[in-house]
Amino acid sequence: MPILQTDYATLNHEDMASAIGLKAKHIPILIESYLEEAGPILQKLQTAIESKDFDALRAAAHSLKGSSGNLHFKELYEMSKKMEHAANNADDSFAYSNYLNAIKVLVATIPA
Repeated sequence: MPILQTDYATLNHEDMASAIGLKAKHIPILIESYLEEAGPILQKLQTAIESKDFDALRAAAHSLKGSSGNLHFKELYEMSKKMEHAANNADDSFAYSNYLNAIKVLVATIPA
């Protein structure tokens, strides 16, 4: 089940920086980079879901999982991980579109 009860609108840069071992002044740069990269990855996920290209789906989910994990976006990490695992198993019954929609909503809450 996708995670729908979370948003990142109130990110605390100090807490985030402490969690990943950086200074708070670097967080806006990392978030900007994350958001720039997320757009094309989300499009790749959409295309892969539509074409049932499990290899491309796995690769895109893996990429999103990694960048989300690096920034401690736990919910995005977990949903991407589930998509990656399902795609790795070519699980045609997994709710990829539901997860992608939940991921898009959650990414949209990240303040630029």
